[in-house]
Amino acid sequence: TVIGLEAMEQMKIAGEIPDVVVGCTGGGSNFAGIAFPFMGAKLRGESFARDIRFVATEPSACPSLTKGVYAYDFGDTAKMTPLIKSHTLGAGFIPPKVHSGGLRYHAMAPLISHLKEINQLEARAVPQTAAFDAGASFFKSEGILPAPEATHAIQ
Repeated sequence: TVIGLEAMEQMKIAGEIPDVVVGCTGGGSNFAGIAFPFMGAKLRGESFARDIRFVATEPSACPSLTKGVYAYDFGDTAKMTPLIKSHTLGAGFIPPKVHSGGLRYHAMAPLISHLKEINQLEARAVPQTAAFDAGASFFKSEGILPAPEATHAIQ
């Protein structure tokens, strides 16, 4: 992915290697975007990536990775898509309306679910208010206002 490849290149230019790659997960695109290039390097056995930890953070109100089952399920609530194998709360799951829109998905991306199943990533569920408090603190200290979804990775 472009963002992950760019992050790898910037780390290389800075002469740094991340200890941890963390990203928020709803359906998984944010996390995959930043983590997959680093994960690919680790799985290929590239020495620089050997010790990198991967942490997928998700909302505790929609905890597919931390509380969902790894099973075949529909990718949509209308049950029209082909079945996908992923961590899921069930296609009928309806998350709270107050939660960050980008993290209100009942299932995780199949590739991210598989990586969790083979113990290549850790999953953490974060309460919405704690995530938003972390985002506010980040803004006050760094001057960058993160999106509501991204605050889950900050916390």
